[in-house]
Amino acid sequence: MENQENNKFLGSEKISKLLLKFSIPCILSLLISSLYNIVDQIFIGNSELGYLGNAATGVVYPITIIAVAFAWCFGDGAAAYLSLCQGRGDTENSHQGIGNSILVTFIISIIFLILGFIFKDNLLYLFGASKASISLARDYFVIILAAIPIYMLGNSMNAVIRADGSPGFSMLATALGAVINIILDPIFIFPLNMGIKGAAYATIIGQIATLIVSIIYYTRTKTFKLTLNSFKMNFKVFKNIIKLGVSTFITQMSIVIISLVCNLMLAKYGAMSKYGADIPIAVIGITMKVFSIVINIIVGVILGAQPILGYNYGAKNIDRVKETFKKVVVISTIVGVVSTIIFELCPSVIISIFGSNNELYMEFAVLTFRLFLMLVTLTCLIKMISIFFQAVGEPLQAAIVSLARDIVFFVPLVIILPKYIGIKGVLIAGPIADLLGIIITIILVLKFFKKINQYKQIDNKTIDYQNSKQGVIITISRTHGSQGKGIGEIVAKKLNIPYYYKEMTALAAKESGLDKEFISNINNSKDILHDLYLTTSPIKYAILAQEKVIKMIANKGSCVLVGRAADYVLRDNKNVIRIFIYAPLDYRIKNIMEMYNDTKEDAKKNILKSDKNRASYYEMVSSQTFGNPENYDLCIDSSIGKEKTAEIICDYITKIKR
Repeated sequence: MENQENNKFLGSEKISKLLLKFSIPCILSLLISSLYNIVDQIFIGNSELGYLGNAATGVVYPITIIAVAFAWCFGDGAAAYLSLCQGRGDTENSHQGIGNSILVTFIISIIFLILGFIFKDNLLYLFGASKASISLARDYFVIILAAIPIYMLGNSMNAVIRADGSPGFSMLATALGAVINIILDPIFIFPLNMGIKGAAYATIIGQIATLIVSIIYYTRTKTFKLTLNSFKMNFKVFKNIIKLGVSTFITQMSIVIISLVCNLMLAKYGAMSKYGADIPIAVIGITMKVFSIVINIIVGVILGAQPILGYNYGAKNIDRVKETFKKVVVISTIVGVVSTIIFELCPSVIISIFGSNNELYMEFAVLTFRLFLMLVTLTCLIKMISIFFQAVGEPLQAAIVSLARDIVFFVPLVIILPKYIGIKGVLIAGPIADLLGIIITIILVLKFFKKINQYKQIDNKTIDYQNSKQGVIITISRTHGSQGKGIGEIVAKKLNIPYYYKEMTALAAKESGLDKEFISNINNSKDILHDLYLTTSPIKYAILAQEKVIKMIANKGSCVLVGRAADYVLRDNKNVIRIFIYAPLDYRIKNIMEMYNDTKEDAKKNILKSDKNRASYYEMVSSQTFGNPENYDLCIDSSIGKEKTAEIICDYITKIKR
């Protein structure tokens, strides 16, 4: 996350220039990662192993995706958590978050390794191995599995390196592993005649190189420093890491489900056809990996657009959001159309790169490229729009778009269609799922833009900081309906010091260029994925803007600050008095009914929802529990009345000042 001082250029710089700046490094990094998944199959396919060797690696590939799903979940979660900690100047929790992610990644990798060795044949048969390919698949899998802790740790640590402000170093670590793999593959497979085992050894040596380079970086990081204490489990911190990384995990596991179902259907119906079980699995493995190159270009473009979209959405610069979206759509369409033309007109050229010494193999490969990738342009748009929704703080829509195409449509189609048209049904399932998926996607996009077209920018320059005498800074956290806002206002008047509530969001908007209504409504999301919503790009900008302003307000002198986790933001300020105001539920329900004219049931629902959202926000910002008495200097039940509560707070502060 860029520093708040530098964010405003995202709202004024030429969008095409910003896209080039942010997208190209993302694309290069993702394309380099793709090499790991492709190099083995190129050399194996051109060796005496032929398509059986590629079938074996195709069976192992989705199993390794399960491992990387966990690694990326913890790594991306730790990286996102580091970004939040950087914004609030939290060095203690950041290093614990990273240390915990490394520790848990290692533990999971050992469990994965043990289970993999115990159930290796079961797993390989489950993912489509045949009697002809099982021996090769086992030889390849055992070597890859032995190095799975190295593979998982390298992937997990690499994400944090990017978040630490070193995307170039992250790319270098990945590129080094890929280059070593490319160099060693032909040496091990051909002159040394090591066959598929040689390909596996080349892969893990590359992975070792990536991990070593990553470890070297961890000894000279920019924003955090690991110690032995970093690896002591902090479950509150790790809970946030899981929340931040769960979307990545879901995405990767959906790939596993697709691969599993696809391989099973290809093996089943391939065995009933002239192609046999192994040719279809070998071909689909190659097809998916070639296709991943196309998708990674699209993902790189939209990931580069994320900061542009996130900032301008938060600032309600709707025209710039639309312009960025249109440019990314055009780029995605061009990449998709060019890819489709290549796949339809000259699939044999692509396939020959992976070996083509079998007539049936070539026939099925051509058929697969032309049918399965027929509507690749729509797939590109679906993937791009899913990430677009994440960038603008709509995680539910992002999940719907992604899962609708891959899980809701593709998986049932790939099971049902082959029953009627044989193995071609597996291939046709792809473009049909694309058609159905794009319909859902277009509906959600139109609905989203209809909503944001109604947004009106609010003048952010309507308030300024209030000067104050030096003295105590009172932060008030409160449960919904406990009248904390009113009590805070009374305290401020009694002590004759400034009062900040909505004024904090207005100042944050003025300082950052974001819209004050957007900042104010962070916790008003009706999204069922509220915790994921808090981790999206525009919300991160808003949180960091608020934290900066809270610190600036505190520097002006004595005041009362209500909400916005001000107690945690100012945790290092010696003048802060932290107050928590609560009240019995019945008392709060009565207050809400009077304030908003709610029914008793509606008031209760609103209280429960608001308290849950405040707790999620507070935990996201601080990694601490909202309302925990240990975090406050004074906790007080406001059911004694606003005036009496304010009087007790003032008396408490007066005694402390003495």
